[in-house]
Formats: sequence, C-alpha cells, structure tokens
Amino acid sequence: MTETFGHFIDGEERESLDGARFDSVDPYTQETWANAALGGAPEADLAVSAARKAFDEGPWPRMGVTERSELLHNFADVIEAHADELSLAETRDMGKPTAAVKGGDVRHTVDGFRFYADHARLATAEVLPMDTGHHTYTRYEPAGVVAAVAPWNYPMMLGSSKVAPALAWGNTVVLKPAEDTPATATILARLAVEAGIPPGVFNVLQGYGPASAGSALTEDPRVDRITFTGESNTGRIIAGAAARNLTPVSLELGGKGANLVFADADLDKAVDWSIKGIFNNSGQICIGGSRIYVQRPILDEFLARLVAAAEQLTLGDPKNAGTQLGPLSSQGHYEKVLRYVDHAASGGGGKMLTGGPAGGWFIKPTIVSDVPAGGRLQREEIFGPVVTVTPFDTEPDAIRAANDTPYGLSALVFTENLSRAHRVARQLRAGTVWTNCCFVKDPRAPFGGVGDSGLGREGGTFSRDFFTEPKAVTMAIEGVMS
Repeated sequence: MTETFGHFIDGEERESLDGARFDSVDPYTQETWANAALGGAPEADLAVSAARKAFDEGPWPRMGVTERSELLHNFADVIEAHADELSLAETRDMGKPTAAVKGGDVRHTVDGFRFYADHARLATAEVLPMDTGHHTYTRYEPAGVVAAVAPWNYPMMLGSSKVAPALAWGNTVVLKPAEDTPATATILARLAVEAGIPPGVFNVLQGYGPASAGSALTEDPRVDRITFTGESNTGRIIAGAAARNLTPVSLELGGKGANLVFADADLDKAVDWSIKGIFNNSGQICIGGSRIYVQRPILDEFLARLVAAAEQLTLGDPKNAGTQLGPLSSQGHYEKVLRYVDHAASGGGGKMLTGGPAGGWFIKPTIVSDVPAGGRLQREEIFGPVVTVTPFDTEPDAIRAANDTPYGLSALVFTENLSRAHRVARQLRAGTVWTNCCFVKDPRAPFGGVGDSGLGREGGTFSRDFFTEPKAVTMAIEGVMS
C-alpha cells in the first residue's frame, strides 16, 4: 500500500491546490513506497502566510519561555513514542539502516528538542552598568518567520536541528524537506499538533527547489531568517535570494574533510574511527573524512588494516538489524557516485584497493591510493563510500594538504602527542576538528564551515543569536545625576 504525505499548513495536512503529487522511491526495493503533495509558489505563499499570521497574531512568540519549553518537551516525548514509525519512514525514503536511524537520528532529534527547550529557558542575557547614571541590558526577541530547508541525507535529524532552536526562541517555521525524502517532515508536523504546538507555528512545504516551492519560499520577503543545509551551488543561489531581501541566512554546505593520521597514532583507534568517518550512512555525509593522509612510516600497516575493516562491513536490506551500509539514496545519486568509482577503477584517478558496485544501488566501501593531488577524487565532493589515502612526511606537509581544498567543514586528527593535537587543530581551516574521534557533537558548540562549506554557525548560543533579534535597552536610574 502506497503511503501519502501532504503539506502541513496552519495545523492541517493539505493537498496542493492543483492536486499534484510526486513519488518517493525506496532505494532498496527501487519501487514507489509513498507519494507526497507537490507544491509550488501558491503553496509556499500559503505556508508563509500561516507562519506570518501565527507569529504576528498568535500565542507562540508571546508565551513565557517556560510554557514553550514544556510544549517542546511534550513534542520530544511524542517523537520518542513514534520512534519506530519515524525510523522506518526514513529508511524507506533514503535507504539508511533502520537500526542506525532509531539509535542515532531519532535519538538526536529527541535530544535536540529537549536541549533547545532547556537552553532557551535557562539562557541568560547581559546587564551592562554604566558610569553615567544609566544601565543597559539585552533582550533576545524572536526574529519572526524562519524558512528551514533540509537535505536528503539526514532529513529528520538535520531538519529538526533547525526547527528546534527556531521554535524554542519563539519563531514560527516553514520546513521544506528535500524532494527525495518527504516523509518524516510531515510525520513530525502531525506529531507537533499531537504535542500541543499551536497551528501555524510548525508548517511543512513539500516540493522541488529551483523555480518551484523552494525558490518561492526563500525569495519571500515575509521570511525573516533562512537556514539551509545542502549542496554548495544551491547555497549560493539561496544566499543571492536572501541578499535581495536583506534576510539573514545560515548555510551549512558541502565538505571534503581531511583525516590526518600521524605515525604516533593509536592505529586501532585511527582505523576504527576512519571507517566510521567515511562509510557511515554509505558515505552520504558532508562532515565525513573523505581524504585520509597517513604519515609514511605507518602507511602500509594502516592501509592493510583499513582495507580489511572496510571489507568486513555488511551491505544489505536496511530494514535488517545486521545491515551496516544501505544502498545510495536514489538512482541519480548512485549513478553520480558510480562515475567516480569507474574513474578510480580505470586507473585515471589512482589505484583502487577495494570496493566497487555491488548490485542495485549499492556501492561497496571503496578505498583508493596514489591519487593525484589535483585529481577529481581528491578535489570534488563525492558524497558516497569512497575515500582516498595519501602519504605525507612532515606535520607542515599534512596541514598544507588538508587545507588544499575549497571546502572547510570538518577535519580529523589522530595522534597521541597532546601538543601536536592542539597545534594542528589550530592550523586546520575547518569549522570542526575531531581529535582521536569522529562525529562527537555537543549541541552547545558552534557548527558550520568556511569557504565552500558555508556561512555562519548554529548550535547553542550561536543558534540563539541567529534566530533572535538582540535588542539593547538602556535605562536611566532615577535619582542619579548624570
């Protein structure tokens, strides 16, 4: 039976005005499992109008922060109770193993709503005494209507990472999921109503991006903030639309993360985390360590261990508990990644040590050595289970190689030398540097990138500053002469 998902506007699930719909294909079965309402400019107008009215006239931005916090905790409770439904929907939309979705993405979504509910309630502001008989204090007031555009690789987790802080600070939201992964956004909106979130506060707009729903949403002058995660060229287009309306924008874009493994590294730890750092989610992750640089004395041993570990990973039906890697998310994306694999297999991009296609939309974990520094595999974001391994000799060599990229989202460092760890982290051009670990995130920390990896930071007080309008209030103190 084909499941259906609509827009969610002003507290109700709706069809498009013209009744148009589009299909969502299960990457494992390669068959349609659901369809969603196909929106455009008219539906974007309705969604923004609902969010605008809810912000301008509704109770949400006027609630006490404690009441909003309680409702967001209710929302987290309801999400947790529907973990199985959400996990299966995410798997059928984009192919990620269900166990990983439930233990990772759903867990992070629940924790994110709880964190921002408490963060907004417990946050402090500044009081600034002055020598002139006055004092100034700050207020952080909700910005207004937020357009949140989520990617297909972590639809629920990355979508909720935008929605949670925006709602916690009193904004209203229009969430547009990627067209490849429509399901969990609508499910979350249904659950928001169940949790008591007022109508118009959390809206979902389904549809495509360019010249369609996405463009209409991000170009609307009634939108007060735009937050986008996705491909770098799309980010440039959205930044241009935001600039025309002087709308503040936060962009988390592509990555080509470097992974530096020094000769004094704990090899067991370095191999284990390097495998997770590139092959998690079948390599469809912007913060992955897709360029591994290994100090020459340990190159052969590291490579042997890395290849052996990669060949042990289990591909298969993502609904099975033992599956570690599912298929790539869509036929188009599979064909894109396969072109890179074919390039490596032909010898034009280096020496392929293991990997390749595995039937269906599967690609085995692929490791390539002897890659030219300026080659496609080393420069372009592949966004699949493909990693390059390159030797280096000295610490300065490693830093230069790591920074030789237009991207700057994340990096990894493996060393047992404490001084080197701090020294190298300081010099890497990346928004996040993990040392002797990977993907460990604190919601209080800034998240974002430099260069082609984006603009701005979110997380903790960085999200507060983006999703609010900070205001200075200056008071004259009665009875004090200036």
